[in-house]
Amino acid sequence: MRSMSQGLLFFLVFGIAGYAAFAYGFLPLGALVHPNMKANFLAHSSGIYTHVFASIVALLLGPFQFSARLRQQLKNLHRWLGRAYLGIGVLMGGLSGLYISQYAFGGSVARFGFAALAVFWLYTGLRAYLAIRRGAIDEHRKWMVRNFSLTFAAVTLRLYLPAAMVAGIEFTLAYPIIAWLCWVPNVLFAEWYYNTAHTKIRLQP
Repeated sequence: MRSMSQGLLFFLVFGIAGYAAFAYGFLPLGALVHPNMKANFLAHSSGIYTHVFASIVALLLGPFQFSARLRQQLKNLHRWLGRAYLGIGVLMGGLSGLYISQYAFGGSVARFGFAALAVFWLYTGLRAYLAIRRGAIDEHRKWMVRNFSLTFAAVTLRLYLPAAMVAGIEFTLAYPIIAWLCWVPNVLFAEWYYNTAHTKIRLQP
């Protein structure tokens, strides 16, 4: 069951990262977004590109940071991947995400939703970094779980949007809701998962 969930995680992460790399690396900017969003994309292209490609780095590196084998057998690689994840993916992706959130389609609800996502992404990344600098490994892992749940918003966003279209929900109504839905349940699940896993460890003889 664990291997199946890990396989699904890698499938979703690499699938969305590949889609984003193709859409923003080979197609005209805004080619695959809703027509109402295209003007803002073109007006803030630098922020969009920075956010997308930094987020791709975070998506691709994030799952490997939870590999026990990597942490135990290739500690230096784990550290360098973590630095790239936090320094390129989260820091650059979060700051550019905070910038472009001010121009998000969907009014103040969507803008605030994406801004809150960016702030919490940066905050949890900072807490994870400060924890490992102090040698607080358990605390570092806790904040990394929270942080990656926010990184995973890139995946859930792109799952909910087509689901809303299939359900016949108008885009102008769905998008502001998804600006929150793409990350809040992720964080709640991360809290549940982390607390459950540690409870099982404590109960083991």
